[in-house]
Amino acid sequence: MFETITNFIPQGGEIVIIVIVIGVLIFGAKKIPELAKTFGKAKGEFEKGKIEGDKELKEFKGEMGSSKDKDTKSD
Repeated sequence: MFETITNFIPQGGEIVIIVIVIGVLIFGAKKIPELAKTFGKAKGEFEKGKIEGDKELKEFKGEMGSSKDKDTKSD
């Protein structure tokens, strides 16, 4: 039974076309480029935040490592 249901589900490129058509119907053709631009900016901001977070994590680990070295030297 499950196999017959999966035969009706679009595969590969068909699903991309269906999503695009539904997007155009919901948002309209004029709104799609604006949405894509907004998603692009959001992705860029996410990447910047990720890089900044990685830098802060490395700095924090470096500070923790140097404070452990100071603790062991004072003993």
